[in-house]
Amino acid sequence: MKISFIGAGSMAEAMIAGLIEKKICRQDSIYATNRNDQVKMAELEQQYGIRTTYEMEELLRDADMIVFAVKPKDAGEALSKIQPYLNSNAFFVSVMAGIPIDFIENKIKTKCAIARAMPNTSASVGKSATAIAFNELVSNRQKELAISIFSAIGMTAIVEENQLDAITGLSGSGPAYIYYIVEAMEQSAQEIGLERETAKQLIIQTLIGAADMLSSSGKEAADLRKAVTSPGGTTEAGIEVLRQKGVEEAFIECIKAATEQSIKLGHIHQSKLTT
Repeated sequence: MKISFIGAGSMAEAMIAGLIEKKICRQDSIYATNRNDQVKMAELEQQYGIRTTYEMEELLRDADMIVFAVKPKDAGEALSKIQPYLNSNAFFVSVMAGIPIDFIENKIKTKCAIARAMPNTSASVGKSATAIAFNELVSNRQKELAISIFSAIGMTAIVEENQLDAITGLSGSGPAYIYYIVEAMEQSAQEIGLERETAKQLIIQTLIGAADMLSSSGKEAADLRKAVTSPGGTTEAGIEVLRQKGVEEAFIECIKAATEQSIKLGHIHQSKLTT
């Protein structure tokens, strides 16, 4: 199996690390290129033992999957550069935010299997929540290949492409929402007199434990919350403040705003790339 990465930033590196760790692909069967950062290419070669090249023909020849991980603003230029080397057997997987499959199809001028994926930054520790959509030319074998690769960096869900902006607002940006909560918890710990490092460890373990309960118990979040919210108890007192402050409504509006921004940025990227 040969997998080629166009773009060698943090997301590509996270995927490369996952492929190697889960033994999905041999190191010398992974190829990568970037725009012009030769230092980064050398670092990837040294750290992961992969192959790097600026020769498009070498990069794309007989590739089982081509992972497109450039910045959205560079999509048009990069797609035009690789277009002469693509054929109908290619399997193209884009992790660019906001760039739809039909734009890619038009740019590469080749009818081939294309997937569009939305991982998040937790891919760097193998815990991404990735959603992936396929065009009609993707075979079952190619779908299995894509799912195995993204599962190497977390969990993967198959969705319709029109859901990806909503998923960007929910799980694509989701880690930042959790970090924001942690910031608030750390600040509160300081104000109630807890030592910073101890508080941080307690907060992290609390998050891990809550996530594991949600994952393994089979219970709904509301049921788990009610189970630890005794009448007149400490949890009820804290939850009541969250209700009074409108935290639930704020989070709903937060995710809606992020979704709307994803749609907006997608339109901006596309308009710039087509002008």
